[in-house]
Amino acid sequence: MTAEEEVRTSSAPWTDNTLGVDERVDALLGALTIGEKAAQLGSYWPRTEEHSSDGDVAPMQSAFEDGRRDLEATAADGLGHLTRVFGSGPVDPATGVERLRTMQQIVVDRQRLGIPAIAHEECLTGFTTLGATCYPAAIAWGASFEPALVHEMARRIGNDMRAVGVHQGLSPVLDVVRDYRWGRVEETMGEDPYLTGTLGVDYVRGLQSSGVIATLKHFAGYAGSRAGRNHAPVSIGRREFEDVVLVPFEMAVRLGEVGSVMNSYADLDGEPPAASYRLLTEILRERWGFEGTVVSDYWAVTFLHGMHRVAATLEQAGELSLAAGMDVELPETSAFFGLADAVEAGRVAEAVLDRAARRVLRQKVQLGLLDPDTEPAPTGDVPATLDSADNRAHARRMAERSIVLVRNENHVLPIADRPQRIGVIGPSATQPRTYLGCYTFPNHVLSRFEEHGAGIDLQPLLDALGTELPSAELRHARGVDFTDPDVSGIPEALEVVRGSDLVVLTVGDLAGLFGRGTSGEGCDVVDLALPGAQAILVDEVLTVAGELDVPVVLVLITGRPYAVGEFVDRTAAIVQAFMPGEEAGPALAGVISGRVNPSGKLPVGLPALRGGQPGTYLGPPLAVSDDGVSNLDPRPAYAFGHGLSYTTFEVSGLQLSADSIAPDGTVRVSVLVRNTGDRAGATVVQLYLSDPVAQVVRPTRWLCGFAKLDLEPGAVARVSFDVHADRTSFSGLDGRRIVEPGDFDVAVGTSSEDLSLSARFRIEGAVRMVDEGRVLVTPVSVAAQ
Repeated sequence: MTAEEEVRTSSAPWTDNTLGVDERVDALLGALTIGEKAAQLGSYWPRTEEHSSDGDVAPMQSAFEDGRRDLEATAADGLGHLTRVFGSGPVDPATGVERLRTMQQIVVDRQRLGIPAIAHEECLTGFTTLGATCYPAAIAWGASFEPALVHEMARRIGNDMRAVGVHQGLSPVLDVVRDYRWGRVEETMGEDPYLTGTLGVDYVRGLQSSGVIATLKHFAGYAGSRAGRNHAPVSIGRREFEDVVLVPFEMAVRLGEVGSVMNSYADLDGEPPAASYRLLTEILRERWGFEGTVVSDYWAVTFLHGMHRVAATLEQAGELSLAAGMDVELPETSAFFGLADAVEAGRVAEAVLDRAARRVLRQKVQLGLLDPDTEPAPTGDVPATLDSADNRAHARRMAERSIVLVRNENHVLPIADRPQRIGVIGPSATQPRTYLGCYTFPNHVLSRFEEHGAGIDLQPLLDALGTELPSAELRHARGVDFTDPDVSGIPEALEVVRGSDLVVLTVGDLAGLFGRGTSGEGCDVVDLALPGAQAILVDEVLTVAGELDVPVVLVLITGRPYAVGEFVDRTAAIVQAFMPGEEAGPALAGVISGRVNPSGKLPVGLPALRGGQPGTYLGPPLAVSDDGVSNLDPRPAYAFGHGLSYTTFEVSGLQLSADSIAPDGTVRVSVLVRNTGDRAGATVVQLYLSDPVAQVVRPTRWLCGFAKLDLEPGAVARVSFDVHADRTSFSGLDGRRIVEPGDFDVAVGTSSEDLSLSARFRIEGAVRMVDEGRVLVTPVSVAAQ
């Protein structure tokens, strides 16, 4: 037996799974050469001819075609990651598994000690691969206000990924929306950091419960770019960064124990996160105790040289990023190819290289990739489908629970199953890809491979309404397209209005990449008018319908909030669906008919004006009220947290357990919630805090806790929130986090504006400096009465 064969046998200590993880990693790290350590920090993307077509699936992808090494050359000393073996082109599960198996074998054979690679994929709205379930976009998770649904979805996504040999998923996105014009609003969970963090923690826990590493994106500040433009500079202050932007990430690290974090592209006041020691080491590791891997967003390390220009050469970009705390360069090794030479030349300390290699190897041990007799890719039967009936059932429930009934004048909804002539107008009625986010496989990849269709079953809304309302006479006219300025189809739509008793007018987004859609990565907008000629269609339909006294139900299927102020008073009802996924057709039809009682709440406001951005309810009085200092009214048409139901709820009996607490104390806030209507339904009880006087300018109010309740008619429940003093903390004048004594107002209701109950408590004592590890959540309990 040769020396090389001997170290590959099960006698090698790193293959002994009876030893501790760290003991195995230490042994393996000690056996690697400098070149082999550096190779563990690299990656390879199989961009074969089959995977490529017109249009990139990652930023500036086509710029990195020249000089690419093949897998054999890239993995000569080993490999850290395999990138999107399934998710770059139309590959069915069986073919994908076989390809992954072949690639892993090449990696193992080329690496002296036989170390496999970690396979990663995108998984924001489901496993981004051909035929996999397309769940609602993340903005719809925010609208659901239901962490348990997100947890179960992520668990299912993880199960499907692990079944075909994928080890890491590049989700969730924890960016907090700061400007609705940004194209990636659909990938976020809204404009509130606590809602985002709470749902994000459950996504992380769900995915990782299936043995798949979750990856937080995009650390940090990405969504705060100037004018909502992708990759634009971010110039927010330290206080906003600490008290808004970082909150969800800290929650997911501390509470979710996430395994990986991905950097943001945009520079923070001139500091690119991919080269930020402050972000990747001081905050993430030293303050929060993160122990996983930091992986680069695609080509972010090379951007330090070519885009941000903080590195004179590609090699220097790799050295800067590694020193800052980057562990793996994705999607393929470029700048990190020079790390071994940098160590040999003394420009990079070997201890710095070891630090990153140790983190990667630790995850490989934890994933079982180095266990004896364990294959890095599945060798048994491949799942027959990645879109099972159970998956679809969960996707439908998520869709149903996320749809927001925004307006319902004179109870025009639900329609119920009564004979009538219904006009169904608009581009969203017959194009079901409008249901899907940018990172779903049909929009992300298959939009460039039309011969494959969507890869999954999608029922258009028009067909779903026909199924839901069999006695109704449906007439359809498209009117306009999503982006085409042609309005020649509007006269036909107006004829449909004239022959209808009620009109369902459905408009919205068609997601894509880098300008190939109306929403999604690189699809930013100058204002919040509906895309293309859709605003013209809406205006003309409402005008004719108003003349004829025909009620119009406006159904918005979008990835961002659009300005509805100019239309509100002329609509009978407004339904907002934030890209509800593959089961959106039946879910929307069920809400319109009344089979489904809507329970979603707005995770972002619906603006009144097309311009006037950025906007968020998390602002001081001058930013969120019409106080006469400007001719522009910043208030939204409908506020964060708003959403109606087909039943009614009463929130009453507000009680506080104490009038005052210590700076490290807790007050219990409780209310009674009653379903006062005649049918079962769900509502979201929302608790907000306000700080009337503080040493710095603070938001008018902020979400401190929430609970979604399902109640039968007449049923009553007591909802209790345990509010720790830490939940009032903020970054003080000197930048340190404090709890400041004084009065705090509590408000409870069913939206950030519908707050029927209020009370006040006081924090007594001295200013308290809040150490790392503060209380990040508000525990909630619900008891039937």
